Amino acid sequence: MLHSMITKSTLDFLKKLEQNNNREWFTENKPEFKEHQTVVKGFATQIMDNLNKHDEIEKMKLFRIYRDVRFSKDKTPYKAHFSISFARVGAKLRGGYYLQIKPGDSFVATGFWAPEPADLLRIRKEFELDSTEIREVIEDNNFKEIWGDIVGDSVKTSPKGFDKTDPNIDLIKRKQFIFVKKFTDKQVLSKNFSSDIDIAYQSIRPFFDLMSSILTTNLNGESLVD
Repeated sequence: MLHSMITKSTLDFLKKLEQNNNREWFTENKPEFKEHQTVVKGFATQIMDNLNKHDEIEKMKLFRIYRDVRFSKDKTPYKAHFSISFARVGAKLRGGYYLQIKPGDSFVATGFWAPEPADLLRIRKEFELDSTEIREVIEDNNFKEIWGDIVGDSVKTSPKGFDKTDPNIDLIKRKQFIFVKKFTDKQVLSKNFSSDIDIAYQSIRPFFDLMSSILTTNLNGESLVD
């Protein structure tokens, strides 16, 4: 299989789209968009193939370029970026990976964007009981060098049923568990970009392995899946 790369022409097209974000321009330039979309899809397929060497990916999704403007103040009709998600296999694994290609704002992200209520409660109960393992993972120097700190939304004080003075409240009050790593345009255009992404994705496995263990067992450590 040919080694797929993101090209400067793709970034240049996205810059032009951002400057001409209207239906007339896009319609006129749609054939070129389709060409870049094909390149990005090929690159994403390569990322998924790499992921499947060390993880189990259930689904890859290349998001539509069209924006949903129904509830947005920003009425521009198109996204000036490409974005792709990679979902891990459902029942025994959780979480997923994300990739955005945008001039000056490309990044990979991973973790849990919108945990189901039952999963979120299970995670919170685990951290209430003991946060030793999760803190060892996310505070590891090598891990932090790649991913930095955990990000995402939290409740303001404490979730219902949890003590706001709990020493683990910083983790318990989280609604999302996300890690983000940014890339410069130079890095995006490098022949090593796909391998750099894969190295980052591989490094998140201690976090995913722990979270999968939590979400497939009860608080007594008994398995919830076959």
